[in-house]
Amino acid sequence: MEELRKIYRILEREYPEAYLETLVVLDGTTGQNALAQAKQFAEVANVNGIILTKLDGTAKGGIAVAIQSELDIPVKYIGVGETIDDLQKFDADAFVNALFDIDEKDLHTEE
Repeated sequence: MEELRKIYRILEREYPEAYLETLVVLDGTTGQNALAQAKQFAEVANVNGIILTKLDGTAKGGIAVAIQSELDIPVKYIGVGETIDDLQKFDADAFVNALFDIDEKDLHTEE
């Protein structure tokens, strides 16, 4: 973490006008450990977002809700496979539906 702190200081000193986007990559299968990792990372760098990986199997990544709530850091991308093409922009509605296993057709019942 000290190396990351050093990199951040150098960037701020040498390129104060630069836009920095700092994303922390978290494993969606680690549960509460991901929250602890996000907290540690946020103490060192101004984290703008999260990339939540390994959402291709049984992991649903519910920890994203806790991180957003506690640290106010949004999930920006999710990884659903092993290649760069498996990185997707985060869709909150689709995530909530998958988290609670809601079928899209159940949301649009006829009145």
